[in-house]
Amino acid sequence: MSEIIAFFRDIEFANVQILWLLLFIPIAIAWYILKMYKSRASFSVSTAAPFSTAVSATRTRLRHLPFVLRILSISLIIIALARPQKSVSQKQVHVEGIDIVMALDISSSMTAMDFSPNRLEACKQVIKNFIKNRTTDKIGLVVYSGEAYTKCPLTTDYPTLLSSLENVKFGLIEDGTAIGDGLGTAVNRLRTSEAKTKIIILLSDGMNNRGYVDPISAAEMAKEYGIKVYTIGCGTIGEAPISTPYGIMYSKVEIDEALLKEIAQSTGGQYYRAKNKKALEQIYDQIDQMEKSKITETHFTNRPEAFFPFLLIALILLGLETLIKYGRWQIKP
Repeated sequence: MSEIIAFFRDIEFANVQILWLLLFIPIAIAWYILKMYKSRASFSVSTAAPFSTAVSATRTRLRHLPFVLRILSISLIIIALARPQKSVSQKQVHVEGIDIVMALDISSSMTAMDFSPNRLEACKQVIKNFIKNRTTDKIGLVVYSGEAYTKCPLTTDYPTLLSSLENVKFGLIEDGTAIGDGLGTAVNRLRTSEAKTKIIILLSDGMNNRGYVDPISAAEMAKEYGIKVYTIGCGTIGEAPISTPYGIMYSKVEIDEALLKEIAQSTGGQYYRAKNKKALEQIYDQIDQMEKSKITETHFTNRPEAFFPFLLIALILLGLETLIKYGRWQIKP
């Protein structure tokens, strides 16, 4: 039954205007009923003997069957003339994904509490939300301070990526701010990527003071491989509170904005300054909107003719009507 319902649900008519002819069906039925009513006669008889050779009760009860078959067959012929077609749609989806590497500063200055509860935890939360908004992109994670290493390679396994991000903490590697190493490691993750769009989101809260790779040289490598770098300076202007064993102390906020701007501009990216968590969220939202995966959908619709079943049934009903009226039973209204 469900297959029959599904069949009729997908039916469309090429000559739908012909279906207006179906309005004559109820008119024909009304005319037939009126004709039958007028043809009735009433009379009285003294004996039932004359009816001993009358038509059997079964044939009497079936006297309307030829008309019913005729109405059904005409209805089906009208439907067939309207050219019912089976609508079969297909959709081909082509996804042009983006490969993204997050380069996250985990130096000791990221313990500053100008972001709640501190810079690192606030950044982790914002990056988590960014990852959750992506659906088809491969994303990797690089962390750096005095050195840099890949915490999670490019993957679409977002639960594993989020677990790796959750495990990021202070003290994993030697302290310092090696922006060049962090950027170079991220470039190395993307250099063999076949994605049309490759981006790095590099976040730092300090001045480049460590590492083996010159940041400008790393930016040139990124440009050579067609990688766009978005840089984010994280921290307030002035001083930021830092928790120490001796209580809360204030440290001067120093961000190498000139360097971060040069990296971004040379690779076709953009530099942002996040002075609080809300501003950081807005920055990642803006990057998310600018760097969307390209999804192309191509729709194919095939409409094979479906009139034959209706026509076949109509012909069968017409044949059955002829057989009933003129065959052995000779049932007539």
